[in-house]
Amino acid sequence: MEKVIDENKQGQSLVLDQKEGNTKKLFIESYGCQMNFSDSEIVASILYENGYNTTQNLEDADLVLVNTCSIRDKAEQTIRKRLEKYNAVKKINPTMKVGVLGCMAERLKSQFLEEEKIVDMVVGPDAYKDLPNLLAEVEEGRDAINVILSKEETYGDISPVRLNSNGVNAFVSITRGCDNMCTFCVVPFTRGRERSREPQSIIDEIQDLYDREYKEVTLLGQNVDSYLWYGGGLKKDYDKATEMQKATAVDFAQLLDKCATLFPKMRFRFSTSNPQDMHVEVIQTMAKHHNICNYIHLPVQSGSTRVLKEMNRQHTREEYMALIDKIYSIIPDISLSQDMIAGFPTETEEDHQDTLSLMEYVKYDFGFMFAYSERPGTLAARKMEDDVPEEVKKRRLNEIIDLQQRIGLERTQRFIGKEVEVLIEKESKRSDAHWSGRNSQNTVVVFPKENYKVGEFVMVKITDCTAATLIGEAVGYSEIMN
Repeated sequence: MEKVIDENKQGQSLVLDQKEGNTKKLFIESYGCQMNFSDSEIVASILYENGYNTTQNLEDADLVLVNTCSIRDKAEQTIRKRLEKYNAVKKINPTMKVGVLGCMAERLKSQFLEEEKIVDMVVGPDAYKDLPNLLAEVEEGRDAINVILSKEETYGDISPVRLNSNGVNAFVSITRGCDNMCTFCVVPFTRGRERSREPQSIIDEIQDLYDREYKEVTLLGQNVDSYLWYGGGLKKDYDKATEMQKATAVDFAQLLDKCATLFPKMRFRFSTSNPQDMHVEVIQTMAKHHNICNYIHLPVQSGSTRVLKEMNRQHTREEYMALIDKIYSIIPDISLSQDMIAGFPTETEEDHQDTLSLMEYVKYDFGFMFAYSERPGTLAARKMEDDVPEEVKKRRLNEIIDLQQRIGLERTQRFIGKEVEVLIEKESKRSDAHWSGRNSQNTVVVFPKENYKVGEFVMVKITDCTAATLIGEAVGYSEIMN
């Protein structure tokens, strides 16, 4: 997951086909990054086999679950408001049970259960298989909690139901947790240490999606590039592996190559990448396969080496720029996107100018930009004073956003006059006579429907664009359709 917050998706309730014989109703909402939305599919799958069908009507629910995010204060405040709403409904329907899942669960477990008494159940990201047992505890009138972080759990043996799916794109989780310990981030504490999923279980899940005519898979993880399967266990324990385990280990470049080779009619993306783990073999694998998209989300967070050190990022400005040079030399037509934090503690005006100059150098197509907000439990919150005034943060963020919009428009304009391959995903929001899809570089493309259908790969001649959308006309099917 991409640790990107898609504002259009926040708070979506999930719905899937009803299973005959299931008598209870589950209402489940997700907030935060794509990993959370993927986890909600796993939760729904587990409960589906334990008597629960989904509902989109909160008032009908026997069980209400909210999958939570701790990455920003705004997300936590939104979830607290939702919990108030659930409890208002619970007063009318006292048998309804409420549970908190995900990243807030671990951090605020005692607050939710004991102090505020606003939920019946708190379940961390590694404990979803324990849900049936926890529900039995709740039915007996006891509060239930499991926020133990696992060294092994990857949910590789659970085939997630696809919720709110367009039947075209799907996410497949390949890693869980993170070892990076960036000082601003709660993920290592809420999702645990990094471990990878067994490769064959990933291939099997993609095969199932292919059989159901899905056309695009995004390989998902907090840090996909550091994927490393050597028989199970934590990434950090790889140095203790046997010689045989090391000789047969599978890294991310090998996994990506295998996916693209086995499924030539499917398109592949991956997210999120971390600069220190983006090895040249991954870039070469992308260049080798037409069906791996020419797009990398490569968070940088700051353009200042000094600030990067304060953030405990494992790269300098110069190393990041050298990586960018390498990527463009191997895949000249690639699109890159960034995460950027404005106003991290101790950030000076000179540091901020370093960020702006890095953006000019890299030429990002997209960006996800935020003012720094202190997250409880992180090293930055414990050890560093949040010393950049709010008005300064806001100005710097606005300057970053304005620059990204200017560069983004320039990058989008490069497609005018060219033909691009587009996977049709849905009807355009603005016109029911147009299709909407994305090209390999992750840019949205809109064009007249004619006789084309959702799920088809089409070549589109680009005639115009806005800052974030390409406009054109279809000229025929892509070769991938043959």
